Amino acid sequence: MKIVIDARLYGPENTGIGRYTTNLLAELQKIDRDNNYLVLLRGDYYEKLKLAENWRKVMADFPHYSLKEQLVLPKLLRSLNPDLVHFPHFNTPFFYKGNFVVTIHDMVMHKKKGKGATTLPAWKYGVKRLGYRAVFGKSVARARKIIVPSHFIKKELLGYFEGLPEDRVTVAHEGVDKNISGRNAPLPTGEYFVYVGNAYPHKNIWRAIEAIRLLNTKSKKEVKLALIGARDVFARRIEKMIKGAGLEDTVLYLGYVTDEELGGWLANSAGFVFPSLYEGFGLPGLEAMAAGTVVLASDIPVFKEVYKKHAVYFNPFNFEAMELAMEEVLDMSVAKRKKIVKENRIFAKRYSWAEMAKITLEVYQEAAK
Repeated sequence: MKIVIDARLYGPENTGIGRYTTNLLAELQKIDRDNNYLVLLRGDYYEKLKLAENWRKVMADFPHYSLKEQLVLPKLLRSLNPDLVHFPHFNTPFFYKGNFVVTIHDMVMHKKKGKGATTLPAWKYGVKRLGYRAVFGKSVARARKIIVPSHFIKKELLGYFEGLPEDRVTVAHEGVDKNISGRNAPLPTGEYFVYVGNAYPHKNIWRAIEAIRLLNTKSKKEVKLALIGARDVFARRIEKMIKGAGLEDTVLYLGYVTDEELGGWLANSAGFVFPSLYEGFGLPGLEAMAAGTVVLASDIPVFKEVYKKHAVYFNPFNFEAMELAMEEVLDMSVAKRKKIVKENRIFAKRYSWAEMAKITLEVYQEAAK
């Protein structure tokens, strides 16, 4: 079977989807020597990436969410004549009529909308949402199989798209990168919590900042909050708010860091704070567990599914509840903390990229029948 994988979002700089695509390719190469793979790549990765013998790179320098993606990519796919294409994100070409599998990571743009969720003028945002709905709906309707990272997202999809057969949707949990271990990494000093991820409005970062401010006011401490993630327009909004509140010495915006540096920041933190109002899986929390810290997370269904009892939960709409969770973690005895960290590291190992790739390969085989 000839399989095309759209890996244009390959690489950790492309956040969760980039990490997903990177690990999918790495693990599939270990377990599948029978099928032939064509990997669509952009820029530097086309030059740098080394692949197994039954894998071949194809240059596809088309920006995501662009007209070029919608109009030129289908022509490229037709010229490759694959038996199956895997799109690791919802943005499949609207006019592509071949067989494909799609991974739907979340439905956040169905849930979060309005002025605060965009930087575009109202009319452009309206056009963008119409395009998003059309492409997303077409992807769900035409995909032979749909892969999702959690039972929560599967339930949302089935609830939103009436008539979508349950057996077309497969749950494949994501995994934890072994290089985010906290071992042999730089050792930040001082007492601090850390957040890793984007600064989109639904990530709820500002309430975490308010919680840190309240914590320090109540305790007379100088606990810091380190924010790690891409510096985009939403991050600049948060930075502006931090400066306006006079919290530059309390909230540290670190931007993008390497996996080794990330492991160090996590391992030496008081805890990882995940205040998000909506997620499709919650990979950063598992990475924090693997690195060796305590996880504080929003009391939302997907986190309960993925983290189970291995997190300190709080109401994400109440920064005072978040602050109390921080107090609880800071007041833990050394023995209790060591026990939690040990249990968390063992628990995080349940989530394997190798298992995700195995399930994905099974999906390919079923979709090609």
